[in-house]
Amino acid sequence: MADLFDGYSLGEQWDEMFGGLSEPRAAYAGLYASLQPMAGDELTARADVLSQTYRDAGVTFAHAGEEQPFPLDIVPRVIGSEEWAVIERGVAQRVHALEAFLADVYGSGQVFTDRVVPRTVVTTSAHFHRQAHGLVPPNGVRVHVSGIDLVRDEAGDFRVLEDNLRSPSGVSYVITNRAAMSQVLPELFADHRIQPVADYPSRLLAALKASAPSNVADPTVVVLTPGVYNSAYFEHALLARQMGVELVEGRDLVCAGNQVSMRTTDGQQRVDVIYRRIDDEFLDPVHFRPDSVIGCAGVLNAARAGRVTIANAVGNGVADDKLLYTWVPDLIRYYLGEEPVLQNADTYRLDERDTVEWVLESLDQLVLKPVDGSGGKGIVIGPKADEKTLTDLAVKVRARPRDWIAQKPIGLSTCPTLIGGRIAPRHVDLRPFAINDGDTVWVLPGGLTRVALPEGELVVNSSQGGGSKDTWVISPPRQLDEPEEADLTRIEFTAADLPEDPPAQDPGPLNDTVVGQSQQQQQSKDPSLLDARRLAPSLWEGPKGQRKGILPC
Repeated sequence: MADLFDGYSLGEQWDEMFGGLSEPRAAYAGLYASLQPMAGDELTARADVLSQTYRDAGVTFAHAGEEQPFPLDIVPRVIGSEEWAVIERGVAQRVHALEAFLADVYGSGQVFTDRVVPRTVVTTSAHFHRQAHGLVPPNGVRVHVSGIDLVRDEAGDFRVLEDNLRSPSGVSYVITNRAAMSQVLPELFADHRIQPVADYPSRLLAALKASAPSNVADPTVVVLTPGVYNSAYFEHALLARQMGVELVEGRDLVCAGNQVSMRTTDGQQRVDVIYRRIDDEFLDPVHFRPDSVIGCAGVLNAARAGRVTIANAVGNGVADDKLLYTWVPDLIRYYLGEEPVLQNADTYRLDERDTVEWVLESLDQLVLKPVDGSGGKGIVIGPKADEKTLTDLAVKVRARPRDWIAQKPIGLSTCPTLIGGRIAPRHVDLRPFAINDGDTVWVLPGGLTRVALPEGELVVNSSQGGGSKDTWVISPPRQLDEPEEADLTRIEFTAADLPEDPPAQDPGPLNDTVVGQSQQQQQSKDPSLLDARRLAPSLWEGPKGQRKGILPC
């Protein structure tokens, strides 16, 4: 029987599983021992079952104009407890620093007075909103949920690629990946102490309730979605159902007298916390785009009056602007008095003429990113770009250098991936998710690992042919006097968590509403198309199974 790992080649990049040929790293030793005896046909058959599970449930995405099952690779990514402790500390540290920065930016602005960050960096950001100035959240939290994108460099060190503080998506795939994997490869879960991910919805709900206005004893939380055509609608529906809260659209909400309510068959019900998955520009037509039909008019006034909490807060985008990203290490030192646990990728700001000229001369050796881009849009990888692309890029950079940053290419680490019945190395990244409840920043063990399935490809988005992996954080061996822990890795996963006719899916790094404008056009043509309740009625059942009555518009 051929070894699954025969022909597995190690390049110059760091490999997650192997330190040398047939020499697995400590965290992967158990997984390697379990997979090596398997025949390629057996693992492929299980991978087919995994794919069928997602196909039957409707977890699909659009690639090359066709609906395809969301690609979940059957070989998990493994992170040891010591490595995870570093990631956990580093992610929490960045969240604390960026929280302090946002409070400063929309407050006294001491960071500008002390000349840590130039004021113009903030005021020229497309995501800086003066409408949020002076608005203080009830428990001081603006970044309730964050996703910090990491890559591992050639030396094996994790580096931060970008921060996502507006509406980071993809956590639903972390939950469903684990559920599906535990059903297809149960013996692997029996042999490893894998930290669970099933409690993310309860952690999120607790943090949202903790952010409610101070005079509310039993807060009402809702998830605000743009509708079924949004690329992350599956996630909105899944989280609402697992938290036991209502999934609402903007037309379900009413704001009167600075009080937000939702329209139900029992009359209007007060809303205290809105976990919104809508971009700032579409959230409130009173303060932002007046043509928005997917938000709630007056909701920002209600938040300013302390009558409702918006999570994540309006204006967070100024802190995940890719130009501001270059100052985050300085912000950590300034606000926390600490050295960064996780380093940034080597990045160049185009704020000086000499730097701009050097970048223009070196475009074929650098990666150029638009500072307000998302989902990989607009990124140019110089070493792989053709001459026309580089020429067009030079014109854009010279015209508006503030809109770009330049980075040295990082050889993303590789991870064993099932390709054509054999195991082969493919490039991966990692997005850990963090929840801030005002007292602590909790980091979900593992996060979303995205994998570029085509050989040599560095872009990991599923819209570019990428997929994902279940990410395991391994706990240390149990001590003799340690009590038996509950098994939380097996999650009930049924088609009830999904709409019958789901939208195309791409788990990140897109913010949820990059398609907001086109959604509005669709709504204006046929508003009934966005009635998600008719597509997935089971998503609208409460925790005890009762029907919750949201009035149709």
